[in-house]
Amino acid sequence: MASRFFKAALVLGLLSAIGPFAIDMYLPALPSIGKSLHADIGTVQLSLMVFFMSMGVGQLVYGPLSDMFGRKRPIYVGLCIFALGSIGCALAPDIHTLIVCRFIQGLGACAGMVIPRAIVRDMHTGNDAARLMSLLMLIFSVSPILAPLTGSLVIELASWRGVFWVVTGAAVLGLVMVSTVLKETRPAHLRLNSTVGSALAGYATLLRDRHFLGVVFIGSFGVSSFFAYLANSSFVLINHYGLTPTQYSLAFSVNAVSFIGASQFTGRLGSRYGLKRVVKTAVVGYAATMVLLAAITAAGVDKLAVLMVMLVIGYGFLGLVIPSSAVIALEEHGAIAGTASALMGTLQFGTGALVIALLGRFIDGTSLPMVAGIAACAVISFTFARVTLRHRPGAAAKAGG
Repeated sequence: MASRFFKAALVLGLLSAIGPFAIDMYLPALPSIGKSLHADIGTVQLSLMVFFMSMGVGQLVYGPLSDMFGRKRPIYVGLCIFALGSIGCALAPDIHTLIVCRFIQGLGACAGMVIPRAIVRDMHTGNDAARLMSLLMLIFSVSPILAPLTGSLVIELASWRGVFWVVTGAAVLGLVMVSTVLKETRPAHLRLNSTVGSALAGYATLLRDRHFLGVVFIGSFGVSSFFAYLANSSFVLINHYGLTPTQYSLAFSVNAVSFIGASQFTGRLGSRYGLKRVVKTAVVGYAATMVLLAAITAAGVDKLAVLMVMLVIGYGFLGLVIPSSAVIALEEHGAIAGTASALMGTLQFGTGALVIALLGRFIDGTSLPMVAGIAACAVISFTFARVTLRHRPGAAAKAGG
């Protein structure tokens, strides 16, 4: 039983990491992509923003498809689209072609984001689901920890284009894993009532569920604060603080280790105190840390050490918020887990794309706009937690503790 549990976490974690791998691995290359394709910072960031947008929109399709046709077949389709988009990125002659291919790449990558969450819900609920989700995130941590380092190495050996050939290989590996290891968790008899109409009805139900939306937005603005860091950190740490791409990759990995390390305690803390209390407590620490960092930076303290220490602490708290809020949001929607997971992912990535777009208007080359955006997301996440988790419907109490 334990080996099956860990095998599921391994496969689902690696599938979930393929899309983020395509983000994190090319972060050190953003400045060099701009120079190579003669594009400014805002245009280069657009290649990241459209990836988030397509990942968000695509999940609305893959979620219901996984409810209607099972979990595996939509994953096959998504990985093939991702591979084609990756090849296009590797061969892109200009920034506009790169942006289009990144959009295609995102349409494929989102299958590996939305469907594994639904599979977790197929297999477990409550604290067992939180434990599996946190293990999935541990495997998922391969991306933010190793991808920037791998990317900087690939860039040195084969330029930024080599990054996209590597992620093409990751998609092929994903196809092999799905076909040989992953078992179908949504059997045919459970798909009988899953249609396009039922999917639309499911979305309508979820959009009327204030508790579901509130919990989702706790995680969405938490994720968006990390997206704000993703979009701006390479320019700030490399151009402003003078780090090399390899040094930047190491700095980025430290935050990922903090986030993933903390997430491993969600199952244990959820069993002892309840997932709702875990989220309510962790989001306070998360918001307080990020607001303090913004205040210190606005006061004129522009030191890399201060920035890194505060981000490590803040993202450590966020590591408790994200998996716990995801489990709480899906807890009451097992019959439409794929649809619910899709809407959650769409809102997360849509919010993240919006935050990147808004923050891009204030970028001045220093760390302050990035830090202020991160703090704003943290405050909004805290506000949603205060309002949404104050009272729970009766059936939801099991997840909230």
